[in-house]
Amino acid sequence: MIGIIGTGSGAVVNRRAAAALAASSAVFFTAEFVAAAAWSDPPYSYTHHFVSNLGVHGPATVFGQFMYSPLAWVMNTGFVLFGLAALAGVVLLRGLPPRRRRVVVGLGAALGVGGVLVGLYPGSGDDGTTDYHGLGAMLAFVAGNVLSVLLGRSYRYLGVSRRLGRVLVGLGVVGLVSIIAFAVVLGSGAGILIGLAERGILYPFLIGFVLLGRALWFTGPAAR
Repeated sequence: MIGIIGTGSGAVVNRRAAAALAASSAVFFTAEFVAAAAWSDPPYSYTHHFVSNLGVHGPATVFGQFMYSPLAWVMNTGFVLFGLAALAGVVLLRGLPPRRRRVVVGLGAALGVGGVLVGLYPGSGDDGTTDYHGLGAMLAFVAGNVLSVLLGRSYRYLGVSRRLGRVLVGLGVVGLVSIIAFAVVLGSGAGILIGLAERGILYPFLIGFVLLGRALWFTGPAAR
């Protein structure tokens, strides 16, 4: 019971994990909001434009979308910090069985690498960087949502409620299904609500990180 009350060293570690997970989402959403607010002519659209457009200073037209982000450096810095914070949060988690922990850390590493690649190689299509950017985006898309599902299924080990576990699983499933929807819309060439479809991939696991971080902060690690 000491671990649950929060007086053991494990509780300190999981509080750090909680802070890092919540910070990863906060950094992403803040960078996105600031960069989008600076893109005013024409206004940035959350439903039409790709998230990655915010990291392209431009002006440029790629994939049928006009890209001009005056504060591209803010978004790209946000991508990198988001990836590193998410990885730190996963690595700092305590309470998971060794085998499951290895899988979770592996997914966290993939998510971290994905965020860093997206930030370092803006999706402008110049100098062959699109391949690296696309790889980073796909790593983040898949790893983030699978991670949400696995963490949700690990609720007992993490000392959070079954209800939150189900929410995390549900959010991860929504994100994974949205990958298919995004691919269909992208492949159609119509581009209708493509920005919304992409956010349907990202927002679920980002929200899940906030919810899990809050729960871990107030609950502490599972008893061991």
